Amino acid sequence: MNLNKIIASWGGIGYIKGGGTIAAVVTCVLLYFANQYTWLQPVWALPVATIVITLLGIYVGNQVEPDWGKDSYRVVIDEVSGQMVTLLFVPLTNQNFIIGLILFRFFDMVKPLGIRKMEDLKGGAGVMMDDVLAGIYANVVLQVIIFSIKQFN
Repeated sequence: MNLNKIIASWGGIGYIKGGGTIAAVVTCVLLYFANQYTWLQPVWALPVATIVITLLGIYVGNQVEPDWGKDSYRVVIDEVSGQMVTLLFVPLTNQNFIIGLILFRFFDMVKPLGIRKMEDLKGGAGVMMDDVLAGIYANVVLQVIIFSIKQFN
C-alpha cells in the first residue's frame, strides 16, 4: 500500500465497514485529546489543521482515484475534514463533540441543500467538498444549538 492510500483511508480505517463514521469518531477522539493536552489552545490551531487536512485530502483523492475510482468508500479523509469543520469555533466540550458528530453524519449521509451537487466537482475536490459543506451546515446548526442553550440557562 502506498502513502497516498494510507492517508486517504486514514490509516486503513476506510477499509472497515462503516469507515466514514469510524473516521469521524476517531477524529473527535483525537481532537478531544489534542484539546486536553492544549495542542489546540491557540485559536488558529484547529482552523489551520482543518485547512491542511482538506488540502491533503484533495491531493490524495486525486492520487488514489485512478486505482480506487471516483469517491471510493475507502477514502475517509473527507470525513475527517468535514468533522473538523463541524467543530470549528465551538467550545470543544463532550456535549459538542457528540452533537457535532451526529449533525455531521446526518448532513453527510442525507446530503441536503446542495451537498450532493459538490460531488460533481472533479477529482479530489469532489471527494472533499461535499463533506466540507456538510461540516459547514453541521457547524451552523451546532452554533445555533449552543447559542440556544446559553439563552435558556
